[in-house]
Amino acid sequence: MENLLDIHFLIESFPAIVARLPITIGIAVGSLIISLFIGLTTALIKIYRVPVLKTISSFYVSFVRGTPLLVQIYLVFYGIPKVIYFFQTEYGWVLNIDVNIIAPEVYALLAFSINLGAYLSETIRSAIESVDRGQFEAARAIGLSPTQMMLKIIFPQALSVAIPNLGNMFISTIKDTSLVFIIGVIDIMGQAKILGSRGLAFFEVYIAVSIIYWIICIIVERLLVIVEKRARRYERGVVS
Repeated sequence: MENLLDIHFLIESFPAIVARLPITIGIAVGSLIISLFIGLTTALIKIYRVPVLKTISSFYVSFVRGTPLLVQIYLVFYGIPKVIYFFQTEYGWVLNIDVNIIAPEVYALLAFSINLGAYLSETIRSAIESVDRGQFEAARAIGLSPTQMMLKIIFPQALSVAIPNLGNMFISTIKDTSLVFIIGVIDIMGQAKILGSRGLAFFEVYIAVSIIYWIICIIVERLLVIVEKRARRYERGVVS
């Protein structure tokens, strides 16, 4: 058994890998928060058919959904410094940003936010459009403004529809963070790679990291069940 699997090394690798868990969770949660704003904005632009912005939003969603996340991470990591440098040299941009000191975690957060925002926009849009049109008419009949109608009537009902998809996307994002080590972010996957190269025990560390991802996803799934139940109770209160 020792020749097949070094149990001691596997167990000893857990603390070092778990120590990098805040990086993985931080990128996943941070990108979810930012992408919710991006997705909601993009969804509302499409729903209300805002001129020009609707075309830009459609292009954004199509491009993100049609290209691999790995490519998007590289585009952000290599593209943003070039764009900043271009504006600094060509147009005398007043913001004196040294791209060399920007942490790779920042690029990872931006890449995941852009990616997840595109997918969330379609989920949010379909959830809003699934609300009975009678709810819109009832809100107008009692004199609610468009903002009040969205906040008090439409969003609570759309939320209960969107939560399952939002949860699945968040879980996928947690797993996809395993790609960020390619741009120098030492998350749990990056730490596993380092430990594996030191001890020449890649099989053991990848078993350890897979167990950690599995446990995280199980915890998130349980939390999502609780959130979904509460959202449905809130929705029934709004409708009634």
